Amino acid sequence: MDVKDLSNKMESVSISVSPEEKLNLIKRNLQEIIGEDKLKTILKERDVKVYWGTATTGKPHVAYFVPMSKIADFLRAGCEVTILFADLHAYLDNMKAPWDLLALRVQYYERAIKAMLKSIGVPLEKLKFVKGSDYQLSKEYTLDVYRLSSMVTEHDAKKAGAEVVKQVGNPLLSGLLYPGLQALDEEYLKVDAQFGGVDQRKIFTFAEKYLPHLGYTKRIHLMNPMVPGLTGDKMSSSVEDSKIDLLDSPSALKKKLKKAFCEPGNVKDNGVLSFCQHVLFPLRGKEGFLVKRVPEFGGDSMYATYDELEQAFAKEEVHPGDLKASVERYLNELLEPIRKEFESAENKKLVAQAYPVEKKKKPGQQGGEAGGSDELVPSLLDLRVGKILDVKKHPDAESLYVETVDVGEGEPRTVVSGLAGLYPMEDLQNRMGVFLCNLKAVKMRGVVSQAMLMCASVDDPRALEPLDPPQGSTSGDRVMFEGHEEGKPEEELKPKKKIWEKLQVDLRVNEKSIAEWQGNVMKTKLGNVTASSLKCVPIK
Repeated sequence: MDVKDLSNKMESVSISVSPEEKLNLIKRNLQEIIGEDKLKTILKERDVKVYWGTATTGKPHVAYFVPMSKIADFLRAGCEVTILFADLHAYLDNMKAPWDLLALRVQYYERAIKAMLKSIGVPLEKLKFVKGSDYQLSKEYTLDVYRLSSMVTEHDAKKAGAEVVKQVGNPLLSGLLYPGLQALDEEYLKVDAQFGGVDQRKIFTFAEKYLPHLGYTKRIHLMNPMVPGLTGDKMSSSVEDSKIDLLDSPSALKKKLKKAFCEPGNVKDNGVLSFCQHVLFPLRGKEGFLVKRVPEFGGDSMYATYDELEQAFAKEEVHPGDLKASVERYLNELLEPIRKEFESAENKKLVAQAYPVEKKKKPGQQGGEAGGSDELVPSLLDLRVGKILDVKKHPDAESLYVETVDVGEGEPRTVVSGLAGLYPMEDLQNRMGVFLCNLKAVKMRGVVSQAMLMCASVDDPRALEPLDPPQGSTSGDRVMFEGHEEGKPEEELKPKKKIWEKLQVDLRVNEKSIAEWQGNVMKTKLGNVTASSLKCVPIK
């Protein structure tokens, strides 16, 4: 079943679900429930009111599909679901979201999470979305914060937030307030239950202890297991290698999955398998999970349940590479609608404003995005429009052309390209192209190459096209990327740092044949850089 069919599946769920069926849907894949008897009692009388909150800190990643799939279960069970964008919590947690970025990050979270829910077919009209500061700054709520602070010891507050709030040697008062605010949210959102990860258990038990002291009802708490990240530890927004961002390109997704911890036969601390269990199987329902393999390695295999897949992996009947390839395929189906939604100029601007790239400076370096930055951004590349003045065959290599190129420096550069036999020499003559000009010059069969011609290309060597600058471009025009226009390129890309190699994996032409890096359009002052016909292929 294609992910886009999930919406129809959600709508087709029968409204007449028994209390037992509702309970099973609510409990599915949860690690723990506190207050299950109370949950059963409510279900006999009416539908349950549940809330899930998320602090608007780092960018949501694919592990957010775990609570999203449970929200789908809650809706199928007839629950009234509220999603809380906890902006004040984000600030209180060691200022993970600076005050001046709070509103922007709330906007990003709302758009990203709504895009995720639509991707898995969850009808948004059945959900209630609330921003924490809309009610947490009220007189009544503030007075309750003061009332609670008069009862809670420093020890209890610190213990409650131990697994959620960033722990430091000399904790700020803000972090100690965090658990109390989360407890009060249950009362002010008027819910029966709070849903969250098992890492929030101490906050949940804190709420159960202290809400009755304020005269408020003890709530039910529903806990998801924590899904391991790609490194085997908790998936975290602050640990780049542990997570896949919602806006990661297909090439970045492939690269991260290749590096993911997925030891043959090991079903523990395996983020790839956990994602199958808690996201892909619940969403796919009875459609199963297809592992594609070449015939000599057993051919394709379909697994109807997660247990079947786990057992096969434990017996090493499923190779980690084949599992990763299948997860990659299904993940791209989930992420593609989200990527498309964030292709708009408005959303790209929001991402850049909500999560500005911070430049790291070397000791003694003053300001700017200059070459001393440790941040891996495409503005480090010196890309320019160039005109090919002359093309000749390499005297000692049949596969190489030697081109004389004007890149706006007065003196032309010599460029050696491996296009002979792949691209007609006459079509390169007097052509405008895009050239990478700050690679270290290299000698190729006796001829020094001083730049690289950028091409859209696929593994089939016959499918190759030099990139096209916009009409009217002139030699030396700067080529840049949306969102990174102000950066300055490195004077020379040092081979040991592999800056080009790391950036190149995210360079591609999209479905509109527009060149981009991680979804950021490649352009000049006159417009977009394109390929003449190739689509959805890498740039090399």
